[in-house]
Amino acid sequence: MDFSEEEIQRYARHILLPEVGGTGQEALLGASVLIVGAGGLGSPLALYLAAAGVGRIGLVDDDVVDLSNLQRQIAHVTARVGHAKVESAATAMRAINPGVRVDCHNIRLGPDNVRELVRAYDIVCDGCDNFATRYLLADACALERRTLVSAAVLRFEGQLSTFRPHEGGPCYRCLYPSAPPAGMVPSCAEAGVFGAVTGVMGTLQATEVLKEILGIGEGLSGRLLIWDALAMRFHTIPLPADPDCRLCGPHATIHDLSAHRAHTHGPACAHDAGGVS
Repeated sequence: MDFSEEEIQRYARHILLPEVGGTGQEALLGASVLIVGAGGLGSPLALYLAAAGVGRIGLVDDDVVDLSNLQRQIAHVTARVGHAKVESAATAMRAINPGVRVDCHNIRLGPDNVRELVRAYDIVCDGCDNFATRYLLADACALERRTLVSAAVLRFEGQLSTFRPHEGGPCYRCLYPSAPPAGMVPSCAEAGVFGAVTGVMGTLQATEVLKEILGIGEGLSGRLLIWDALAMRFHTIPLPADPDCRLCGPHATIHDLSAHRAHTHGPACAHDAGGVS
């Protein structure tokens, strides 16, 4: 690929890395990533992917910017309170890197549109804040054979993993076979979240996405990263594929998204991810 002088300057620190170089930067420019949730996780994730030169980035969120978001959702500013989150985040991304294409999907994610959206991108990122959307997205990624990089935060904790069941790794349901009963796990709106925690986890999520595109390092497929911010302690636990998994096991019973249709009355995707165990 022939880089312009501006691109050489913009991506110089990447090109200097032997693990990236010009070939890797070309791969980033040719890649596409879908981000579901333009909030606490989606903000740093989207900004770093745009800065890195990921060629096409899709944002899915049907929410608007609220003043309470600004404590952690760094893609948004006070002047854009009341604006659609996808448009607000896209404005911030284009200000960093106008060469990146940003697709704004200001829609409610549901069983009727999720597979088409997922199919249109190389890698999918989960930055949503409710279990209905999380499971819907995870199931769609497995069915469409798309890699899912999923992060979650709550209070002072975060977790992160990459799911590639189409390559023999575990899926999200291998970790959590089904959603917890309503009310068992509080949302960030109910329990709170330390703003900088979303920044760290969203940045780690971006790092894993870039590694997946570049094919470098050791990914998180088959492992779950857990961070306790108060103790400043990271630890990683093995996450094997479940041979009895209903979604990716040899005797899977989930072959479509029809079971999700009864759960689409709630918020589709919003500002942070919840549900850290």
